[in-house]
Amino acid sequence: MPNNPTIAIVDDDASVRDTTKDLLDSAGLSCATFDSAQSFLQSKGTCAIRCLVADMRMPGMTGLELYSHLVSSGTPIPTILMTAYPDEQTCVRALKEGVTCFLAKPFRPEDLLACIETAVRGPGPALLPGAASSK
Repeated sequence: MPNNPTIAIVDDDASVRDTTKDLLDSAGLSCATFDSAQSFLQSKGTCAIRCLVADMRMPGMTGLELYSHLVSSGTPIPTILMTAYPDEQTCVRALKEGVTCFLAKPFRPEDLLACIETAVRGPGPALLPGAASSK
């Protein structure tokens, strides 16, 4: 992956944040973790973030709302949304709005890494196994 990009992990569940960070660390990626969309937005290093991995359901602001906020504020970041509660309608909406990938938890580590590689390389939504619309 190009120049060891910084990946932001935003999830209110500490175990998911830690597990995801461990996976990305083991893949040689630099990452930062945040317990909410608000804490991510308040951080000073958001301009260095090359990819955002966010949970769909979080208190305050959802992952999709965070992505939409970044786009509308002129600072879009390639985003991967993950959820334990996948539904086809939300998945389709997220991909239409420009989200790079939509993963259903639990997902395979290689699926998340493939999404991150897609996100840092360039545009184009991806729907991988385990996403809401796969049957």
